[in-house]
Amino acid sequence: MNILVTGVAGFIGSNLADRLLSEGHPVAGLDNLAYGVKEQIPDGVKFHKGDVRSKDIYPHFKGVDAVFHLAAKNCIADCQADPVETADINVTGTVNVLEACRRAGVKKVVYAESSAIYEGSKKYPTPEEDEHAESFYAASKLAEKHFAEAYARFHGMNLTALRYFCVYGPRQDYRRSIPPVMSAFILKLLKGERPVIYGDGRKRRDFIYVDDVNDFHVQCLKDPKTNGGTFNLGSGENHSVQDIFEAVEGLLKTGIKPEHRPDLPGESQITLADISRAKALGWKPKTTLAQGLQKSVEFIKKHVLQSSDISRR
Repeated sequence: MNILVTGVAGFIGSNLADRLLSEGHPVAGLDNLAYGVKEQIPDGVKFHKGDVRSKDIYPHFKGVDAVFHLAAKNCIADCQADPVETADINVTGTVNVLEACRRAGVKKVVYAESSAIYEGSKKYPTPEEDEHAESFYAASKLAEKHFAEAYARFHGMNLTALRYFCVYGPRQDYRRSIPPVMSAFILKLLKGERPVIYGDGRKRRDFIYVDDVNDFHVQCLKDPKTNGGTFNLGSGENHSVQDIFEAVEGLLKTGIKPEHRPDLPGESQITLADISRAKALGWKPKTTLAQGLQKSVEFIKKHVLQSSDISRR
């Protein structure tokens, strides 16, 4: 299948492109490089620099069989600070991608929603039906969902929505203003610096390794039972932020203590995925937290610490 990945220079997008190439698919990628990093785009990807909000991207969808739409503004703190740009990228950008797919006759579109849609939920594990968006980021993802459903309803488009929980692994974005805890903790400790924990460290998160997410991505291309569905992608387990710090410190044994700062607005206290819907199709996470952390440490040691980007920070 000819496949196009938006956000191909980002964390999940670049890992997905690697996996699709290994499966033998021709892969094109679209990214404006505002958040992604060109060096992360795998060799073999036909890269188009472009913004998902621009109609100039439409020709890139011609002849494409399947699209993975992953491009987004997704740092919750940044989204809280700029709701206008958040809506522009996540809502307008998604509608523009859907319109490009419609015009090109793309047979399958898989797009990223988010577990942030469950921010106000008190039901754990949280099923796909329990939507309680609170932050600007979550609101943008819920709006994206409604537009996607309208495209399916009025244009008969074949769409699958994926709600990622806390995906981690190689190439996780340490460049964000507030990086994800896995890469932030590993990088700070390897550099001999104190990692930051926002709040008391008791927030609990469902962490899922990127290779396990990619297993379901590939399944979406092959399994018609994914058509029209919405699926949580998490591990079905959660750990506190303090637990993650202790696990990383247990691997690195630096003796460094974390720095605590005031909690961040707009973040849920607990995330825990009900993954029964995806598991019913034969998918399940395979990577343990210990295995995933070890792989993440090895990647950062080998590919990040020596980069010129890090040396300037």
